[in-house]
Amino acid sequence: MAQSDQVLTPEVVKLLKIFIFLSLGLVLILSFFNSYRANNTGEDKSYRVNDSNRLYFMNVRAIHYDRQVRRDAGMTLFRHGKRLQSDAQPSLDLVILLNPVKDDAYIYFELKNADWPIRLSAKTDKDVLVFDFSNGNNDEHFGLIQKLKPLIQANAEFELILDGKTFPIWSNEMEKEAVKSVVEDYFRLLN
Repeated sequence: MAQSDQVLTPEVVKLLKIFIFLSLGLVLILSFFNSYRANNTGEDKSYRVNDSNRLYFMNVRAIHYDRQVRRDAGMTLFRHGKRLQSDAQPSLDLVILLNPVKDDAYIYFELKNADWPIRLSAKTDKDVLVFDFSNGNNDEHFGLIQKLKPLIQANAEFELILDGKTFPIWSNEMEKEAVKSVVEDYFRLLN
């Protein structure tokens, strides 16, 4: 009978040892850089509020807001106390919605004495910008506040355009400070 070739020769054993130790070393090194793992939970963390920001808002900033608990929605609504409250003139209020179950915070544009869709006009020293907006989901409200944030901070003059008529909103100093405060508090909640 012919003698069979030996598979695990000393050279192959040396190569296997090198390969195994290099593989284990690479796995060990890459385990230190584990922050780039995939998020497969399906959760949207863009509206997530951490505990310290929520506690700061509830204990320090919430005293400036009128609070409404909506048990049917499972949320608490916060409207700034210095906002314009009119029964006749159209107004647009910024409302912070806190969801304590999911630890999320949302911003909502609450339109009063008018119907959707609306147009917002923002006048700065250099430009006039017009934003079309219809009542949408959380992402659309968040997108609009991100567009308006630099204009609000730059003290732009805002008008609400409804059926060709313009109505000034956030026009006096008290309202401007209230809107700035809501925007600042909302983005601080989201960190």
